[in-house]
Amino acid sequence: MSRRRATLALVLLTLATATPVMAAEEAAAAAGKNMWQFVGAAFAIGIAAAFGALGQARGLAAACEAIGRNPGAVGPIRITMIIGLALIESLVIYALIIAFLILAG
Repeated sequence: MSRRRATLALVLLTLATATPVMAAEEAAAAAGKNMWQFVGAAFAIGIAAAFGALGQARGLAAACEAIGRNPGAVGPIRITMIIGLALIESLVIYALIIAFLILAG
């Protein structure tokens, strides 16, 4: 029963947060924004976040596997993994900036 209540609470929370967005659509249309700008920005950040997360997961899995095979190389593997994760995350941030530029244009 608690799972059903949790699902109901999630649906109500989603509807409550979506209401202001639906009301803001008229203001965006009045400002001269094209609907496809919003779709393009959402698509860009969604794809970047999804594939960024996949890349981070694969990198982390490979690092864990490498540490499992050679525990003596923990230091260099960890440093390389952190740098790689930071670079992957920077690509997602670049996609966010591009999405903002799409919305500004």
